[in-house]
Amino acid sequence: MIMGEKMPDKEDPQYKERYEKEVETGRKFARWSGIDRFASRIQQFANGHRTLFLAIVFGTVICSFTFNAYRFAMVYKAKKQNVTATQRQEDVLKAIHAKRQAQRDSIMMINPQTKKYEIK
Repeated sequence: MIMGEKMPDKEDPQYKERYEKEVETGRKFARWSGIDRFASRIQQFANGHRTLFLAIVFGTVICSFTFNAYRFAMVYKAKKQNVTATQRQEDVLKAIHAKRQAQRDSIMMINPQTKKYEIK
């Protein structure tokens, strides 16, 4: 079927037995997993609350499309910088060095009496 076999017709005698067997297997699985009860409850809710059901379904679809469009826009707007791993490593090391230097400077401001004496 996947590799180019013709699409079977459920009325074709060649495929009828296979079709009935697959349908019965699907029904067994649905009963076993509880999907059939879940689907019937959804159907009952949809019949009882048509407007609310449609609002939920179409609201979900609209939210999904909106989120996808938003993500496409964010990806499109993103800067396309080609940064090598070496450049990233250098930036990280510079940030660490700047942070340590700021810590040293703050310590020197807290204890201004500490001076380094040079030996000549």
